[in-house]
This record gives sequence, structure tokens and C-alpha cells, in this order.
Amino acid sequence: MRNRLRNIRLVLYFSGSTNIAQFMDIKFNKNEDHNKLLVSDLRNRFAKVSLGGGEKKIEKQHSKGKMTARERIDFLLDDAKDSIEIGAFAGDGMYADHGGCPGGGVVVKIGKVSDKKVIVVANDATVKAGAWFPITGKKNLRAQEISIENRLPIIYLVDSAGVYLPMQDEIFPDKEHFGRIFRNNAVMSSMGITQISAVMGSCVAGGAYLPIMSDEAMIVDKTGSIFLAGSYLVKAAIGESVDNETLGGATTHCEISGVTDYKAKDDKDALTKIKRIVDKIGDFDKAGFNRKTSKKPKLNPKEIYGLLPAKRSDQYDMMPIIERLVDDSEFDEYKSGYGQTIITGYARIDGWAVGIVANQRKLVKTKSGEMQFGGVIYSDSADKATRFIANCNQKKIPLVFVQDVTGFMVGSKSEHGGIIKDGAKMVNAVSNSVVPKFTVIIGNSYGAGNYAMCGKAYDPRLIFAWPSAELAVMSGNSAAKVLLSIETSRLKAKGEEITEEKEKELYDKIKNDYDTQTSPYYAAARLWTDAVIEPLDTRKWISNGIEIANHSPITKDFNLGVIQT
Repeated sequence: MRNRLRNIRLVLYFSGSTNIAQFMDIKFNKNEDHNKLLVSDLRNRFAKVSLGGGEKKIEKQHSKGKMTARERIDFLLDDAKDSIEIGAFAGDGMYADHGGCPGGGVVVKIGKVSDKKVIVVANDATVKAGAWFPITGKKNLRAQEISIENRLPIIYLVDSAGVYLPMQDEIFPDKEHFGRIFRNNAVMSSMGITQISAVMGSCVAGGAYLPIMSDEAMIVDKTGSIFLAGSYLVKAAIGESVDNETLGGATTHCEISGVTDYKAKDDKDALTKIKRIVDKIGDFDKAGFNRKTSKKPKLNPKEIYGLLPAKRSDQYDMMPIIERLVDDSEFDEYKSGYGQTIITGYARIDGWAVGIVANQRKLVKTKSGEMQFGGVIYSDSADKATRFIANCNQKKIPLVFVQDVTGFMVGSKSEHGGIIKDGAKMVNAVSNSVVPKFTVIIGNSYGAGNYAMCGKAYDPRLIFAWPSAELAVMSGNSAAKVLLSIETSRLKAKGEEITEEKEKELYDKIKNDYDTQTSPYYAAARLWTDAVIEPLDTRKWISNGIEIANHSPITKDFNLGVIQT
């Protein structure tokens, strides 16, 4: 009898029934506690990285009469709370041998200045004097990529000592290194994308080209300086004795060289001048995405914390989570009875019309009686997603991918059924989509499932993760078993005896190392995602993303090319 009652409760859980018994109440509470702890950890991590080089370095910045990178951006933006930050965790846990590089040594935010959407890039001089680490270059290039894709005005607040010399071989010579920044400056200018720079501190060597390749540049008197070589290098190279202010200060470049266009008396004066320049920029051509008056979800978004399982292996119903993300909790599902391990349908988020492609994570039963595992992409679900993506492209509706995917179905039945062919069709549709795509990873993001659900390699305009996300080729358990098998075979070949205790020790070490790499913070540190966010900020991120995408009219037709049918 006890087992029968347990089975009934499990059926209620997997079916998504709202008639949830005490079993479900306990599970909901445990999930809620777990996910709120993850959010608390996220806030603590962000508070730490937002200090940049630390409180002492901030005090030093202030003692020079300078604002910090974050203070500059917040003063510049109309409403700092309405902005979104790109790459806050860039560099997190990296470069320990070099003292670390919090935030990648640069702060990047998207928000409004003088009621116009812009992206702002500010060197953080509290981190190694704003020097460029490899991740700094990658983060700056990501900011420019967002600007180019969305034809979004970009503002550079420059305060940098240039390339971090101990790692110059990883930042200087390659295609996606430091020089690409200036190449992009030129290309963006030719595209008509507004670029404005303010030199608010050091701007030396190759870095001097960034502000001067912008459309307009200003410099702060006494604290800003621009030169290809500082006074010490000039003395060493040509024997000339000259101070840095005479060499490349505000008076020199505004009144003698003509390198800069405006002189500002301090940081706030420079930022105010930028606001006034942006205020006079003309309107932009619009892509024309559909938007109506925003409505809050009818169902409480805070319940997401109890609905999302604490364990990544647990099955659950994705639909209640979608209903807590979309306007008025209204979702028009497409092909609801077919390909049920992927949910597709139309909704609105903050008034914007969107097409949602989400992994269904509950166990589903097909009409033929076959059971399909949630989070796995089957041939029919891949086929449905492909068709839906094509429909959204035809209707000019932005796509939102909600990832909690373990991969494609394997085994002889799937292979004989053409899972590779159907998966390839879905990947083809994602790759060739011309409407803007946005990806939120709320759970698993494993293997080829990451690709099919619009991972970073498939050019989402923004990609971000919840603290519950995991990104890897496969789950920690699966990977640890494979790697353990390889390692034990290697040790046995060397004549070592593998006891049960030794095997467990090896397994735990391998799994711990692997789990570290699946963390959403590990991914965010390397800019595989743009951010780790609180689930309740998802609507804000998607809305901001579509708003900036609306700056860039679609100029290409949707074409799948050659596909196997």
C-alpha cells in the first residue's frame, strides 16, 4: 500500500498536477531553500568582484580625485538599476599566480544615457592599474561584438596602463587579441555605430589608439594622459627629458596636437559632456519587433525557487516555470502533443513577442506508449523545434532558448530512427536563424544539447545562466565514471593494485575536479556566458536584449541550406 501511495505521488509530480500532496510541499520547500542559498551565494560573489582590486585601491583612486569604474558608469546612466552587466565574473578564479584579475579589469554595462540605449566599457584602474590581461581583451571584444550585432552606440571610459606585460604573449599578437579592438573601432565607425571615448587616466602605447579611433574623444585635465611612450621610455629611447603632463596631458592634446576634441575639468564634467553628446544623436532604424504593454506574470515568479529541483538529475515540469516568466502567464504552445521533450510556443516577455524553445524535464509518455526522458532531445522533438524556429524567422519573432538539456537520445532505436539527421536539422535551423536569439541556462547544458539549444557557439545576442546551471560535455557522475575507468586501467598497466578504497578516492577526486569545471561561475569567468543572474531577473535581461536588438534591422533571409530530410 505504501509503495502504491508513493507511486501515485510520483505520478502527480511528473504530470505537473497542481494537486500536490504533503510529499510535494516538502520537496518544494527543500528546493526553495536550496535555490535561495544559491542566489545568496551569487550575491556574495558579486559583492566581492564588484570591489575590483579592493577597498584600499578604491581609496587610492578617490585620493587622486578620480571616480571608480562603477561610479563613473552609474553616474553616466539614466538609471543604473535598469542596466544589465556583461561579464561581471570574467577572470573569476583565474591568474592566481599574477594576483588575480577581478571582473577582467573592466566593467561593461548596457543601459540608457540621455534616454538612448548604449553599451559602456570602463577600465577598472583598481585592478593592476587597468592593465589588459587575456580575459580583459576577450571581454572588450565581447562588448564590441554586442555593439556591432545590435548597432548599439558604445562609450569607452579609458583608464588603463596598457597590456599586462608578464602575459603579453597571450594578449598581443593573435587575431582575437588586443589589436582586434582597434580594427573593430575602424569597422564600427564605417558602419555608422557611434563611439565616444573619455580618457580619465592613463592611456598608453597601443591603447592610445582606442579613444582616438572613436568618433569623439575627450580628456580629463591633470588626471588623463595619452601617449605612445611615457616619459621614462622617451628618456631611454631618444634622451629627451619631459614630464608626462607636457608629453600627453589634456592641454597638450586639446590645444597643441588636436588629438582630443574636448577638455574636461574632472570625471563628472567629462561624463556630463558625454550625456550631452548622446542626447543629440538621431533616432535609429528599427527592426520592428512586436511589443505591447508589459504585463507581470499572473503566477508568482518567486515560486520558481520551489519548482526548480535541487538535484540536476531530478525530473520536473518546465511549463510552470515558463508560466512564471511570461506576461500574464500566457503561453500559446505549438505542437503540444508532439515531440514532448521540447516545449515550443509563443508568449510575451515585458511586452515583447517571443518564441520560446525549452527543454521539457518531466518524464513523458507518447501515444504509442513509449516513455521519453525529460531533458533528452528525441527525433520528434528536434523535428518540432526545427519547424518552430523556421516559423519564428518567418514572423520576425525573437527566439528565447531555455536550457536544461542532457543531450540527444542514444541507442540503436534512436540511431536507426535518424537521430543524427534530425539533430542536424535543428542545429542547422539554430545556426541560420536571422532573428535575434537569447539563451538562458537554468539547469543542465550538456554535450550536443548545448549546441542545439543555442549555446555560445551559435551566436545568441545574450547568453546567461542561473546559479543552478551546469555546463559540460556530460554530467559529473558520467564523466567521473569514464575518467575513472581510464585512470584505473592506466594504473593497473603500471602494476598498481586498485582497492575499493583507492577506487573511491580516485572517483571522488575526479568528480570534484570535474564538478568545479561545470560550475556556472567557471563558465562565466571564461565568458562562455555573459552573466550569472538571479532567476527573477530573467525577464529584465530578455527585455533589454530585445530592446537593443531592435536597433539592428534584419537584412538577411532565413535559409536552411542543404539538409537531410
